[in-house]
Amino acid sequence: MSDMSWVGWVAVASTVALLLAAGALWIALANRRALRGRGIPIPPAIGAPGSRGTAATDQTDAAHTLVAFVANPTKPGVPALRDAAVQACAARYLPEPMWFETTAEDPGVGQTREAIARGAQLVVAVGGDGTVRAVAEGVAGTDVAMGLVPQGTGNLLARNLDLPLGDVDALLRIALTGTERPIDVGWLTVVRDEAQVSDDIAEADPHAVAPQETPPDTREPARDHIFLVIAGLGFDAAMVADADEELKAKVGWIAYFVAGVKHLHARRLRLQMSLDDSPWFNVRLRSVLIGNCGKLPGGVVLLPDAVLDDGWLDVAAIDTRVGLLGWTQLFGEVALQRFGVRTRLPNKAGRIDHARSREVRVRTRDAQQIQVDGDIIGRAFEVAARVDPLALRVRVADPAAPAAP
Repeated sequence: MSDMSWVGWVAVASTVALLLAAGALWIALANRRALRGRGIPIPPAIGAPGSRGTAATDQTDAAHTLVAFVANPTKPGVPALRDAAVQACAARYLPEPMWFETTAEDPGVGQTREAIARGAQLVVAVGGDGTVRAVAEGVAGTDVAMGLVPQGTGNLLARNLDLPLGDVDALLRIALTGTERPIDVGWLTVVRDEAQVSDDIAEADPHAVAPQETPPDTREPARDHIFLVIAGLGFDAAMVADADEELKAKVGWIAYFVAGVKHLHARRLRLQMSLDDSPWFNVRLRSVLIGNCGKLPGGVVLLPDAVLDDGWLDVAAIDTRVGLLGWTQLFGEVALQRFGVRTRLPNKAGRIDHARSREVRVRTRDAQQIQVDGDIIGRAFEVAARVDPLALRVRVADPAAPAAP
């Protein structure tokens, strides 16, 4: 028998791949059926719209919608997006859009406010999570909508909104013609030791001042640090702080997990917490997460109950003991949460305790790293977080629209 041609080998490989994919799909469906059979509900994907929102524009209004793009020029591919953005607007009979580029001094807040002052009815953030935070800071509390063309490593809000990452044409279409969905916004204030905190986004916004509390150990007024996904301190902030930028450029979000390995044997934190008006209570743990939504890269779901538009902050207190055994059990807990499964076993070596609140306060003996949506803002002894319900209108895919070809 003659040797099989390369066409034949390709056919065989394709057949095997299809069989493997079919097998994986059957296993996934079987797992879901098994969970349902045990009375365990399977929730919809985190980030699924809680409300349908309103249609962004119709053909009649399109010609009157002025769009502004606020772009981070340091992100790969962003300069070439300018032509695509102009063409996308022209194809939809929109006026020629305004184009602003962020700078080291102003990561996007000032540009967003200038765009609004010049009549923009839609501001599209083009860049990573920092650019999204900056544009959201400038847009929150106004009638102006925000679109997303994510170009970063984490792209956290885009993931929780189920936007098609990597598909620029689809992202532009959604940003320009998608449904407007109101979502909550989180604000974090450093209550003690603002002197050790530096957040370019908050500092670029003259309106980002929390007059109710100013840290006693600084002459500067307290500032609100916006977060749309998750703020936290402890292990998660240390992991973000140590992520190597070159490795992030090469392997993306996996760089965060590599950085996390360095901190698996770090000491547990001694903290005090207060939820809404509750008295302070003592906790000992690895990390505190305060979230508006809970989906992270790699399919990780840290806050399975978090909904973007429910008016609540979801709090996760994460702890491990007994070395690697505790971390292994913790990772298992996180994996099960993706499917809505939580174990209630007592005395676990790795655990996540969940709570909900509209205001959260955390204080510690030693200054801890603080992160907001993957941006490290420095160290602090005490922070307070609150939710601003439905303060931001974002463009998402219209659930009634046909899928893009």
